[in-house]
Amino acid sequence: MNSTPEQSGEDHPADREVVVSLSRCDSRDARTVFDVLATAFASDHPMGETPVRASGPRPTVWVTTVDVSQPRAPATPARLTEPVTVEAQGGYRAVDRLRTHLAGAFAVSVVGTAAGDQEQEVRLRLESR
Repeated sequence: MNSTPEQSGEDHPADREVVVSLSRCDSRDARTVFDVLATAFASDHPMGETPVRASGPRPTVWVTTVDVSQPRAPATPARLTEPVTVEAQGGYRAVDRLRTHLAGAFAVSVVGTAAGDQEQEVRLRLESR
């Protein structure tokens, strides 16, 4: 018997939190994506914060965690200088909410998925409309 309390529904972090990572994109495009997310969701990156590229030969990865359980505003179209690849990891419903929100701002294509028992990882390609 498992002594861990059962967590289900909106009380489980996987149903409300999505970890979003961006890499190999311009810092202005990373800011645009993070701003679209921060407009609607509680995020650990404040609106208008410009991500800083790391120095050295390794690729820079920008990461934020958003709480998609209480959207504050619908997305409005946003411009990117080039397509951006987004990795989103969280519960199935949470990732779907995130993808739907991003589709209000960008043209979104699903380019890869990895499914788990309770969580999934989705690779999205964002482009300006």
